[in-house]
Amino acid sequence: MKHYSKLKEAKISSETLYKGVLKVKLDEVRLLNGKTSSRLYLDHQGASGILPVEDGHVYLVQQYRYPIGAPTWEIPAGKREKTQTFLSCARAELKQETGLTAKSLKQIMVFHPCNAFSNEIQHLYLATGLTRGQDCPDEDEFLNVKRFPLKTAYRMIETGKITDAKTIITLQWYKLHYPQDGVEA
Repeated sequence: MKHYSKLKEAKISSETLYKGVLKVKLDEVRLLNGKTSSRLYLDHQGASGILPVEDGHVYLVQQYRYPIGAPTWEIPAGKREKTQTFLSCARAELKQETGLTAKSLKQIMVFHPCNAFSNEIQHLYLATGLTRGQDCPDEDEFLNVKRFPLKTAYRMIETGKITDAKTIITLQWYKLHYPQDGVEA
């Protein structure tokens, strides 16, 4: 079995094909064998996702996702602005999408949702000590917010009603670390 001691591709050139909310980039790279290849990818400035948990329940938001042509249930989340830290992005998105503020936001993990075609990085947080307030979604955001028993959210994963990766990851993380919550609905 072959083993490479240094798995790396060297960028030769880079071109931005599209610049908007995301950038589409095309890079020419040098491979380990000296040959060249192209890499097309989305350039993303990162996002934060928040798992708001309270008394054996979780708050999820439902929104229509155009690329898959369906509404999805997800944890509150959003793209980080260049001037924001991932933590301040998490606080802002929680408030904006649900109207909730959290006494505690604990980072639970960092992951790359689709590293084959994007450099996006997501920081995921557990929100506890929740206080309700008024939500203030972006003008192009239409959200339903609902509080689910954790047991129901786990069942929604098992039955395919929750398909969003960050939501599945955070709920499974919570189930692993807090198995006593959500046992009884």
